Amino acid sequence: MSSRTKRASSGSATAGFTIIEALIALAVVAIVLAAIVPLMASSNRGIRSVAEHIALVSTARAVESGLPDRGELVPGVLSGTIAGNRWRVDVLPFAADAARDAPQQRWVPETIIITVRSPSGSTLRINTIRLRGTASADGK
Repeated sequence: MSSRTKRASSGSATAGFTIIEALIALAVVAIVLAAIVPLMASSNRGIRSVAEHIALVSTARAVESGLPDRGELVPGVLSGTIAGNRWRVDVLPFAADAARDAPQQRWVPETIIITVRSPSGSTLRINTIRLRGTASADGK
């Protein structure tokens, strides 16, 4: 038996991967990665969006908790900045005609609009109503 047939029969020539098998494996890995990367980017955008919304809600809560007491809150505009988020509070008369026409009412409803805008331009707007005592409610 020649030395050439001994090497071929021992299996050393078939051990390992061929270049074609390696290229196919790399192609499969590339396809899988190409499918995963857009999902990761989408998740990243979603996480940033949720974080920004949480920052807006936190700012709105801080503004709301810092509003003056009922008797001190007068119609007008308040504004400022917290943690890079611009906020604005509009205090307006309540729009219902029945509330304005009621004689000797103890409480006057006011519309409070809290608007918070992030540096990226996202906006959160909260509309609520607050009751303010009248002079008859204060006993004056």
